[in-house]
Amino acid sequence: MGSRQPHPESVSVEISGCSKEDARVVFDTLCACFASDRCADDVPEKFHETRPTVWLGTFDVADAHEGGVRPVRLSSSVDADVQGGYWAVGRFRATLDSLFTVHELSTVPGDQEEELHVRLESG
Repeated sequence: MGSRQPHPESVSVEISGCSKEDARVVFDTLCACFASDRCADDVPEKFHETRPTVWLGTFDVADAHEGGVRPVRLSSSVDADVQGGYWAVGRFRATLDSLFTVHELSTVPGDQEEELHVRLESG
């Protein structure tokens, strides 16, 4: 068997520039919307007082969970880098827009994938 490519309907997300509590709010909210490699008891931790911390997660946007997830409250803004195929990033972005106030900082188009850098604030 050959090596499998990453699932085209998944996105990887890096969360930074925020407290571990806000990182948890973002991941818990996204886990309520999509299947993820982050389980419910996977609590973001801050490992160093002065170095920046980045939290990672992968979400399968093809496996969307039905239900009424409401916009959430954050104590401060959260930076998120989203990477995946164009369809997956577009669907993920639409979900972010329904949950948070999203400020698009940059987009980097690629051959098969794109990267989206956004700042999330309370919706």
